[in-house]
This record gives sequence, structure tokens and C-alpha cells, in this order.
Amino acid sequence: MPKYTKSNNAIAALTSEQYRVTQESGTERPWTGELLENTAPGIYVDIVSGEPLFASADKFDAGCGWPSFSKPIESTHINELTDATHGMVRTEVRSTHGDSPVSYTHLRAHETDSYL
Repeated sequence: MPKYTKSNNAIAALTSEQYRVTQESGTERPWTGELLENTAPGIYVDIVSGEPLFASADKFDAGCGWPSFSKPIESTHINELTDATHGMVRTEVRSTHGDSPVSYTHLRAHETDSYL
């Protein structure tokens, strides 16, 4: 099994927006992310560790302005943390090895978890 670690070289190569989002726990403005409209088949990986997170086959349009996925490729590659900021309680999803914020878990209408 491959070993994934946060790479200083990958961090140094980030754009200012990528750095703000992945290293400072920032949030992209909705409808602005470069991967939102991506329809190419493939795997979404953590930009600083390379760990595989989501498959394009599990991507769906949640209408929220961010890429949405029905499940992770491997549950061991994500951590779910309780976030009680902004007057609400939600589950933040972060990559395990890169510790990059990936998104938040929301309950879909048919009672399955979705990773946004």
C-alpha cells in the first residue's frame, strides 16, 4: 500500500488560492472552483499528499456550487471532524495524510452521506 505524506514541494507549488484553502482552512467561493465543471473521468487526489480521495464516477451535481461526491474511494483517506462554527454544527471532511479540508458532509434527501 502506498504511503502518503504532506509534501513541502507540493505546498511550495500551490497557487495563493490553493494555499489559502488547503493550508489555512479557507473556503472557495461557490461556483468558482476549477473542478466544479470537470467531467473528465479519473480520480480526485489531495493536492499536497497525493492520496486518492474521490472517483469521478461518484461525482454528482448537488446544486451547491462545489464539487459533490457520494462516497470516498477509501474511507481511511478521510477524517470527519465536528465543526460548530458559524452558528451551526456540521461535519468537516479532511484528507487523512495531507490534512487538507476537503468539504463538509451533508445528508441527501434519500438518507445517504454525500461529500461536498
